This record gives sequence, structure tokens and C-alpha cells, in this order.
Amino acid sequence: QVQLVESGGGSVQAGGSLRLSCAASGSFFSITLMGWYRQVPGNQRELVAIITESKMTTYADSVKGRFTISRDNAKNTVYLQMNSLKPEDTAVYYCYVLVPRRGSSWGPGTQVTVSS
Repeated sequence: QVQLVESGGGSVQAGGSLRLSCAASGSFFSITLMGWYRQVPGNQRELVAIITESKMTTYADSVKGRFTISRDNAKNTVYLQMNSLKPEDTAVYYCYVLVPRRGSSWGPGTQVTVSS
């Protein structure tokens, strides 16, 4: 079992910043992938950013240059620094991890609302 606890969502005006955190706990030795997805009601969940254990990153085109993903392997925590937020970034953001022999796990989601 892998438990994920997210924090840092909220409401902000366009142009503002938020930082999301997600801490993983449970019975595992390493986490292959950590990342963030987001979903707007009526739409599919979409990738925002992912980071490997060696800290290679991948971003959705829509957030490149504005969002930065990072992780602290000692704390099993992944972060998403979101700058220059736009109203279209409004969504529920879900933490994602891939753990060897445990598979994928998702956080409960945290709401991010950006007003114009």
C-alpha cells in the first residue's frame, strides 16, 4: 500500500503562484516515477508533469516555462511550483506515483482555482 497526502491547492488570481506538495508513505524502497495530473469536470485527466527517480522531467506543452516539478527522494515528496497561473490552469490536481512491485497510486486530488 502506498498512501499519498497532497497539500498546497487553493485560489489565486491570474499571474499568481501556488506550490503543490505530495508526500508518499508506505511499504516501498523506491519510487520510480512521481508526478502531477489534472482534471476538469467533463474532461479526461491529463498529464501536467512527471519526474523520474534520477530527476529527469517531462512537462505538458501548456505548462512549460511556468511550472517546475521537483522531488526530494529522502522525503518521498514531489513538488509542483506553479507560476504565472492562468484561468485555464483551474482544475483538480492529482499526485501520481509509480512504485516497483506496487504499481500506480493516486492522491485524492487538490483543487486549484485561478480567477481572471
